[in-house]
Amino acid sequence: MKQIEKILFPILMVTAMTIGFYSCKPKNAGNAVTGDAAVRAYVPPGKYDEFYNFVSGGFSGQMSVYGLPSGRLLRVIPVFSVDPEKGYGYSEETKPMLNTSHGFVPWDDLHHEDLSQTNGEIDGRWIFANANNTPRVARVDLKTFRTVEIIELPNSAGNHSSPFITENTEYVVAGTRFSVPPDNANGDVPINSYRKNFKGTISFISVDKNTGAMNIAFQLKCPAINFDLSHSGKGKSSGWFFFSCYNTEQANTLLEVNASQRDKDFIMAVNWKKAEAYLKAGKGEKQTVKYVHNVYDEKTHTATSEVKTEVTVLDTKDLKDICYFIPCPKSPHGCDVDPTGEYIVGSGKLAALLPVFSFDKLMKAIADKDFIGDYDGIPVVKYESALYGEVKKPGLGPLHTEFDGRGNAITTFFVSSEIVRWNIKDLSIIDRQPTYYSPGHLCIPGGDTRKPNGKYVIVYNKITKDRYLPTGPELAQSAQLFDITGNKMQLILDFPTIGEPHYAQAVSADLIRNNSVKFFKLEENANPYASKGEAETKVVRKDKRVDIYITTIRSHFAPDNIEGIKMGDEVYWHVTNLEQDWDVPHGFAIKGALNGELLIMPGETQTLKWIPEKVGMYPFYCTDFCSALHQEMQGYVRVSPQGSNTPLLFSTGKNLPLKDTTFVGGN
Repeated sequence: MKQIEKILFPILMVTAMTIGFYSCKPKNAGNAVTGDAAVRAYVPPGKYDEFYNFVSGGFSGQMSVYGLPSGRLLRVIPVFSVDPEKGYGYSEETKPMLNTSHGFVPWDDLHHEDLSQTNGEIDGRWIFANANNTPRVARVDLKTFRTVEIIELPNSAGNHSSPFITENTEYVVAGTRFSVPPDNANGDVPINSYRKNFKGTISFISVDKNTGAMNIAFQLKCPAINFDLSHSGKGKSSGWFFFSCYNTEQANTLLEVNASQRDKDFIMAVNWKKAEAYLKAGKGEKQTVKYVHNVYDEKTHTATSEVKTEVTVLDTKDLKDICYFIPCPKSPHGCDVDPTGEYIVGSGKLAALLPVFSFDKLMKAIADKDFIGDYDGIPVVKYESALYGEVKKPGLGPLHTEFDGRGNAITTFFVSSEIVRWNIKDLSIIDRQPTYYSPGHLCIPGGDTRKPNGKYVIVYNKITKDRYLPTGPELAQSAQLFDITGNKMQLILDFPTIGEPHYAQAVSADLIRNNSVKFFKLEENANPYASKGEAETKVVRKDKRVDIYITTIRSHFAPDNIEGIKMGDEVYWHVTNLEQDWDVPHGFAIKGALNGELLIMPGETQTLKWIPEKVGMYPFYCTDFCSALHQEMQGYVRVSPQGSNTPLLFSTGKNLPLKDTTFVGGN
């Protein structure tokens, strides 16, 4: 009977909370926004927004960029998914970005991002993103708003707990969502041997302070549990990292019940400075693995892939002073550190309180060995010995907390559909506001740094319901913008988002926009297939491979008439955009291509691989409106049968109509 009660309790609790959520949903949601909200969110035409908001695209595999406070969509950055709009993953230059040890993977599930920091403050250089499905971490260069590096993570599965950075971007840190057998072990084992054969892994990816180049510095072998969200220490807690962990029951089936048996799971405190010391002392074990590292070079406009075969692993079971567990209410999601580095907030999804832990008390408990035992070799600190205090009855379903820089925290509550502001020192509730949907994450610009900008909080939905016009069974994903400068948080804007927004980051626009690349200098184009002027264009055959060196400029291609392509040929269109002006990209597409288009920025070269499927005439054209004569920007390529004696010809403006063509009418 007791076993049945244990199984049923989590289900009944969630059901009760869900019923409460729907019964308590505000009835006057449409009237909640005050009359001046539109003015406070309004950005006049031609004016810039105050903030960039980088929002994860979830199952779209992309990252979207919005202006705040307007909520205007500025750009979609393809990261882990092919993007026909920009040719990402379709051009020969960008295809290598999506290589993995499993082959070419054109999709992933992008959940979280983290902006690079210097001295615990956002520096505006890069933003990192995670791939949840096939474990990878990407770096986006904020000068170009392009993905420039992706590194795969060995010994990992479900890279949800990622990418979280240290105060000076020394490391990007990534934890395993799904524990699995290590890559160098036999994975062909019974699933129910989870406790014996499965392990969790935390990866520390070093970041070059000048170039941003990433490399897996070391990994921590951990117990077979699930890692969720994480944040770096700061200030007094510099050198530490904190992860929320769940499934301490080590269940491998029906986790909604079997991973909710215990009253508490864990926050894992990781002393990464100590791990570095062990690494330098040679305590790590070299492990043979296979993973892929992809880098995009802006000088050659080309990505390359490198297969790597080794990582260094530190075993936390043997090196006992790297990691410590702190009990935390069951199924924690968020794990957030305040600007001083003293307070660590855990968010147990099934808890009706918020625990706030003290870094000072944690250090004392570790020094005093105030442990209640160990978990798979890792010491477990007594809950009360690390606890600063509990926020009582804050709401139902706490998920994520960020900080306003004025001594307060704001937390999302998924089940009770609200955000709650509370004081970090006395743990009192200051304000609560309904969100009218089920919120997951929130974002305060700089809200996870030493220096938050406490002007806005943006809340990201999980279930939108009736906030927008219905669009069939799938409704718009969305976010809400609150002004938090006053005593009461005020909703001032709803805006739709792309994909499923999970985590997000926001930063002052002034930190990024003035450093943005406007175009690429043609003379610096180091792509081996670049044509830096029409005089350099050509068509070259080598056996069945044909390379077409072609240029674009308003409003024609050179060459624009090509003959002598034959069935069985493999054709590479190397398209160089000769423009040297801001915001004049050109597109390229050809009839019947089985991949996508190209979008070529000024001064850039991109390549489209094309294999003709049948004999005939194939038009090609510019896909991006570029001038009043955009419609006239086109060309033809003739495909002849294999074995044909049609000569290889190419020209621009010379292949005039036959003289016997009759023209009737006109002047």
